[in-house]
Amino acid sequence: MTNNLLDQLPQPLVYAERLLGWYTRLGADEDASSLLELCVAAVAQLSDCELCQLYERDETTGRLGLIAQHIPGSSPTQAGEDFQNEQLLHYVVNQRCALNLDELCGSVYDSGFLPAASTPWRSLACLPLFNRNKAICGVLLYASQRAMPLQGFAASLGQLGSFVLNQWGSRIARPGQAAMVHKRDTSLRGAYGLIGNSTAMDETCRLMGKVLLTPYTVLLRGETGTGKEVVARAIHRAGPRGAQPFVVQNCAAFPEGLLESELFGYRKGAFTGAERNYAGLFDAAHGGTLLLDEIGDMPLSLQAKLLRVLQEGEIRPLGASTAHKVDVRIIAATHRDLAAMVAEGSFREDLYYRLAQFPIELPALRDRDGDVLLLARHFAEQACSSLEKPPVSWSSAALDQLSSHGFPGNVRELKCLVERAVLLCDDGVILPEHLSLSPAPAIAAVESTLRQRLERVERVFLIDCLHKNRGNRTRTARELGVARRTLLYRLARLNIPFGDARGNAE
Repeated sequence: MTNNLLDQLPQPLVYAERLLGWYTRLGADEDASSLLELCVAAVAQLSDCELCQLYERDETTGRLGLIAQHIPGSSPTQAGEDFQNEQLLHYVVNQRCALNLDELCGSVYDSGFLPAASTPWRSLACLPLFNRNKAICGVLLYASQRAMPLQGFAASLGQLGSFVLNQWGSRIARPGQAAMVHKRDTSLRGAYGLIGNSTAMDETCRLMGKVLLTPYTVLLRGETGTGKEVVARAIHRAGPRGAQPFVVQNCAAFPEGLLESELFGYRKGAFTGAERNYAGLFDAAHGGTLLLDEIGDMPLSLQAKLLRVLQEGEIRPLGASTAHKVDVRIIAATHRDLAAMVAEGSFREDLYYRLAQFPIELPALRDRDGDVLLLARHFAEQACSSLEKPPVSWSSAALDQLSSHGFPGNVRELKCLVERAVLLCDDGVILPEHLSLSPAPAIAAVESTLRQRLERVERVFLIDCLHKNRGNRTRTARELGVARRTLLYRLARLNIPFGDARGNAE
């Protein structure tokens, strides 16, 4: 038979039997959390390669997150890094075709993102994976330390990888898989831009995992710039309504009359200028999610109408004689203290309790220990890509300035700061003068002890070194010239999670 998936393999019948066995095992495995690890193990065995990596791609942001890896002696995958700008992976996604390199060392493609090994990687294959709508949902990569032809495996392993990613996606959407979603909160972060490994972010992701698959109304509270819309979008996209519309309305952006017509819509002739029927945002979000940002600025008269929507699930457009049902999940966000507003009489008490069915307090950036550097690097990569500039590195002095800054504007302030620094940076290294940060107040310098200041500098240095080594603690210890157990002690002493560096830790 010609044009068969297995024609290019030396023992096609033996291979087909093994492939069928893996399909049977993967299809029968009900534990979505182990499905990915089984997939990379299967590909490694079928291709006779030492390394296999599985990446998930977010269709909205283009992020490529490493969600599973098979390599002898490796630890479980740590999510968080975005690999979409790696030249080799970028080519496969953009061209929507497989890339086979029988001799990697002479290739024009950079493979520096692959995990370090005692023997260099010589052969590599990289395949795009597709969802049911023929959109790229991930990338499968397998590599060998021996020179060997890998092209013959591409068609069958590409279908296997696509099958697994689609199975995994459908299984985490089942209501019975809520506990598993919590276990995969790091994947949630990586896929939807929730960057950070701090204890505060762990708690935020834990709460998101609890409410992800429920219909409950969520109230996101936190200071301005903490990423409330990012979190709301992640809850929507990772939940069962992810394929439906996600609509955002800032309640402070319109005066009362216009806000009401925006939300509920109107009928022709409802008021002067209403020359046609207009579907409001509740109708636009039908089946999906409506984010009401700055809910604390909603006028009292509209609060009563919103309460009716939450209670009855129906709206009545301006000028309409009857109401109609809508199926919309409400997520509200505010930086205001709604409980205090209730006490003052400027916010309805009944609406407050209905909105606060499941509150999530987003941490300020100053309370996310260690996340500043991860976010800064992420924003720098984004800015370089947007400006089509080569990647930049960071000076130790600039990193130290970032770590000691309070960031009253939180993540939004950091993002703007980094984007400006990338624009000002001409030599490929971000320096303190590119950040233009005010020096720390003298009082703060006096109050911090010498030990605290030294530990802060050490912490920045260790996180940076871990980052350069992609989280590999053995290589980090070797670079620092210390014993591995000494490094582990300092990481624990300075409360640096092993996942603080992007990539895999051995």
